[in-house]
Amino acid sequence: MNKPEKRIVEFIKEHHVLTLATSKNNEPYCANCFYAYLDDENAFVFTSDTNTKHMQDVLEQPLVAGSVVLETKTVGKIQGIQFTGLLSEPNDILHKKAKKVYLKRFPYAALMKTTLWILELNFIKMTDNRLGFGKKLIWKKDAGAQ
Repeated sequence: MNKPEKRIVEFIKEHHVLTLATSKNNEPYCANCFYAYLDDENAFVFTSDTNTKHMQDVLEQPLVAGSVVLETKTVGKIQGIQFTGLLSEPNDILHKKAKKVYLKRFPYAALMKTTLWILELNFIKMTDNRLGFGKKLIWKKDAGAQ
């Protein structure tokens, strides 16, 4: 599997909230989710109840988009990613790994009754103005990668 550039991964790991964009019946929706990142899978892991609007959308259309941003008014410090990916419930082996990583980052989540989700990334565009105004780093999943 090809991996995103180190600067993209470091940015993802520095943050903890993503905006998830879904769509159902041509009606867009977005939600904010606390996440952890799975290096080997190049995937976000987060929890959300299946009865929420965004997860009801995903159950019918698992292709999603989203973003993670650094909130700043300083133009030279602007950083953020936009992404697309496939959202699903993890299988047993991946579920154990994802749960461990998520609970390490958010230990209080152990008290919650919720569903764990994996968002496998297939495209990332990072804007990083520290590298020059409007500088973009692009990563795409290999067509043959699983």
